[in-house]
Order: sequence, then C-alpha cells, then structure tokens
Amino acid sequence: MQRRHFTAALAASVAAPLVRAQAWPARPIRVLVGYPPGGFTDVTARLVCDKLQARLGQPVIVDNKPGANGIVAVDTLAKAAPDGQTFAVVIAAHAANTTLYKKLPYDPVKDLAPVSLIGLSPLVLAVNNEAPYRNARELVAYAKANPGKISYGSSGNGSAVHLSTELLKSLTGTHMVHIPYRGSAAALTDLLGGQIQLFGDAAQGLISPGKAGKVRLVGVASDKRLPALPDVPTFEEQGVTGFVASTWAGVLAPAGTPAPIVKRVADEIATIVRQDDVRARLEAMGTIPAGSGPADFGKFIADETAKWGKVIREAKVTLD
Repeated sequence: MQRRHFTAALAASVAAPLVRAQAWPARPIRVLVGYPPGGFTDVTARLVCDKLQARLGQPVIVDNKPGANGIVAVDTLAKAAPDGQTFAVVIAAHAANTTLYKKLPYDPVKDLAPVSLIGLSPLVLAVNNEAPYRNARELVAYAKANPGKISYGSSGNGSAVHLSTELLKSLTGTHMVHIPYRGSAAALTDLLGGQIQLFGDAAQGLISPGKAGKVRLVGVASDKRLPALPDVPTFEEQGVTGFVASTWAGVLAPAGTPAPIVKRVADEIATIVRQDDVRARLEAMGTIPAGSGPADFGKFIADETAKWGKVIREAKVTLD
C-alpha cells in the first residue's frame, strides 16, 4: 500500500510540469528588458514579442527595468516563479557582468535557464568626418603613432563597445582613452561635435548617421560584411586579424521553468526570426538572425563569458 502511494506521488510529481506545460500559457507573459525603450535590446525584444503574442494567443508584455548594466532586470527574473510566465531579453553585457562585478545578486548559471539566441549584431566603429584617418588601417596606424591622442566613447563602463574597443587595443598594441557616457545618444552627439574621435555601437545606432554622411564608418567587427552596410569593410578585411565582436540579444527564463515550455518558446523564436518580414527587419538593423535552442544558447553564453572575462581581466576593468 505504501509502495502504491509512493509510486503515485512520484508519478504526480513527474507529470505536474507536463500538465502545466500543456495548459500554458493561460495568462499574459511578461518579458523583462534591462534597458530603456528605443535601444537595440528593446527594439529587438518588441519585434519578437509582437510575433510571439500572435503565436501563443496571450499578451506578451515588454517590461523595461533599466539599471546596473542589465542586472536589475536579470535579478528580477532570477527571483520570479519558474512557471513560464516571466522571461527576459539580455545582451552581451549579461555575459560580461559575471567578471565585471565582484558579486552579483544571482548565480548566472544556477538561477537562470537559457532559452534562445535571437540574433547577433556586430559592432560598427565610427569616426568624426574631420578625423585624419578614413578607414580602420589608417585609424590603427594613427593610434600607434599618437598614443593617447584618440578618445573613444561608449554607452558606459562595461558595455559591449567599451570591452570590444579594449579588445581592439589589445590586438593592435594601441593606447586609446575611454570616455564612458550614459547611453549611446550622448556619445554620438560628442562624436559629431568632435569632443571624442571614435565611437562604436550596434549597427542599428550607426546605420542612419553613416548613410547620411554625418559620421564616417571605418569598419564592422564581423567575419563578413553586413547586408545593411555593404560598403563598409570588416576589420578582418583591413588587416586587423581577430577583431570580431558583437552585441547580441537572447532570451532567458528562471531556472526550474518546465523544459517543455522552454523548448516551446525556443521553437517559436526560431520560427519567428526565419519569417521573411522579421528577418528583413533584423537585417535592416544590422542584426544576423539566429534562433538557437536552449543547449546551444547555454554554450554560447559560456563561450561569451570566457571571451569577455579574459578581455576584462587583461584590461583591468572593474565595476562595483
């Protein structure tokens, strides 16, 4: 008799997540974004969430929770119930934060579950039109001949642009001075005004000013040119070997979220980013669609954490 009760209880505990997954979603889903509206993370999240809402038959609500390089939103996710009702869209800073900060309010491996990589957005570097260098090769040559004369702006300490430019410095043996800003818009304004000489961003932020001739785009940190910027060569093409750096957007869930729900969301995202209209929109933003599964995204995050951890340690970048 006791054995029957034990077996029934065990079967119920195993079946419970499957039952919840089959009934899911029964109410609106919240997707946390750790950055303000209008930027790369928010635009990418809303593009996917609009399509996800139609496919799941429930509202999918983007909830912007900016702060601490995305940590505020991820901490909220880590503490959310693992019932498939809360997800988050994170970017490259999420992987960097593991090394940047001495202590995080969550465990990035134990408290979170990878769902899917939405896409990669290779970084683009821009210079002021009055700068004495017109391409990446000339930029590197000038930086070598004039150590400390180039100031580069980023959207903040520990941002993808900050760490990527530190990688560029390491690869080329140059010294450039970092000027952190509170967001990309302020940095771009100072580049236009000549207060800084170099600025990088996800392609989305530089396509328009580049095509309008307001800034000079000197290179793409990718292994091949972007469809949105076919005339801008990669750094690899210009002799800067190994300078491949992207920000990216991907979806996480709280650890313990039922595997069938995680897989369902990953499968839906893979389908969404392959739709012609979504692919065209992403590529117009300079983003390469991905749509990976949970296991592949988990490995990707681990690789990114190791890559940027090395850059952070070598450049001695720390945040409190």
